[in-house]
Amino acid sequence: MQLLLLIAVFVVATCGLVYELVAGTLASYLLGDSVTQFSTIIGVYLFAMGIGSWLSRYFERNLLSWFIQIEILVGVVGGFSSALLFYLFPHVESFRLLLYLLVGITGTLVGLEIPLLLRILKDRVAFRDLVSKVFTFDYIGALLASVIFPLLLVPYLGLIRTSMLFGIMNAGVGLYLVYAFREELSTRKYLAIAGVASLIALLVGMVYADRIMEQTEETTYHAHVVYSGSTPYQRMVLTKNENELRLFLNGNLQFSSADEYRYHEALVHPGMVQVNKAQRVLVLGGGDGLAVREILKYPFVKQVVLVDLDPQMTTLFSQHELLTTLNSRALLSPKVRVQNADAFRWLTANTQLFDFIVVDFPDPSNYSIGKLYTKSFYDMLGKTLAPGGAAVIQSTSPFYAPQSFWCIHRTIQSAGLSVRPYHALVPSFGEWGFMLVQHSEKELYTAGFPAGLRFIDESVLPQLFHFPKDMAQREAEVNRLNNQALVHYFEKEWSRVN
Repeated sequence: MQLLLLIAVFVVATCGLVYELVAGTLASYLLGDSVTQFSTIIGVYLFAMGIGSWLSRYFERNLLSWFIQIEILVGVVGGFSSALLFYLFPHVESFRLLLYLLVGITGTLVGLEIPLLLRILKDRVAFRDLVSKVFTFDYIGALLASVIFPLLLVPYLGLIRTSMLFGIMNAGVGLYLVYAFREELSTRKYLAIAGVASLIALLVGMVYADRIMEQTEETTYHAHVVYSGSTPYQRMVLTKNENELRLFLNGNLQFSSADEYRYHEALVHPGMVQVNKAQRVLVLGGGDGLAVREILKYPFVKQVVLVDLDPQMTTLFSQHELLTTLNSRALLSPKVRVQNADAFRWLTANTQLFDFIVVDFPDPSNYSIGKLYTKSFYDMLGKTLAPGGAAVIQSTSPFYAPQSFWCIHRTIQSAGLSVRPYHALVPSFGEWGFMLVQHSEKELYTAGFPAGLRFIDESVLPQLFHFPKDMAQREAEVNRLNNQALVHYFEKEWSRVN
């Protein structure tokens, strides 16, 4: 029986950390992919565990019965937490308060479990062995959860199924303890009914997890969800209505098919015409293939290397019929070579030179993305750019986030590169900004565009490089790996917009 209770410690630790990770990931998806979400979730959860540990002193009798009840309750609360939060997100104004309340309840219940188990085991195990065994199983369980969560659980089960699965584990352990200690439990019938009922509810929830998520996302995005999936890096949701396709990554709009041509023409063509028949092109990010589609409009391009972190992203845009139609099957072109890798590390190891480079990363909303906008990154970018070549960098909005935009500008300059800022109106996003980068400043070429463009032409291009007063240059720090000033600017500016 001692071993059975120690296994319960292992399950408690594993499930408890998984619930914490689910809450942090869900908060990043819904509230913005920021280190703030994880740090506050962890802080609230650990504080709540402390409260639970303190409250355990008031449980004096029937400790095993109390432990089993708490185990079942943790399974129900933790198991249904992600489904409840996803469902309520579009309906509740004070969502953060609800999130922290649910995290607090889960943490308090988890915090009760270990102290109660220690007291249950104290008459069965010598104190010296008791402490070492309990905490050994506790830490092993936490390690297992931290490893399998990003590698297996999120990519293959998603957040709702993951929390349901571990809720089933909690309820299952509680139910098995009822059976194993049935001679010691006067309330075994009540506990068995509660355990079976919670187990059935969680199993039903797990079976219908996809439907729950689909209905929740359709409510959130106000459109029919044609694809949704989680990867180790992001949550991808593709919606469709009668007018447009929209892609959302971690809840943030990446493009609308109604006007993405404006963004991608502005991203590619102003830089492409600055190079004399670019043959070797590098695209960093841009796993949707839409920038590659624009690049392939130039017949003299011989090779395009696309480096995108997420293989599920590039696979989706290589196989899904709606998306391959949108990107003109660009990722399937024999000229295109896709490499799934971290762009920072890829550039570090790269020895090739490219005539034209497109940098199309997500906005710098957290430190892992912010490193791709640092002086260190632009130093490597300059070494990768061939003499006479050009690069274009997506640089967020000079209207909504002007200090972020001009921080990117100054950071590129600090790497010894010539940079021309420009902007374009994309209705889905508003005014959006870009940087045209070369080794040295040259005359701006305004001709040489391929036929069939819908936005960019010789008359439009010069206008993009003019900035009105409300988007004029501002003072900003250089974004470095050790300060990540850009992330702070970005969070501050976009929090006012959202």
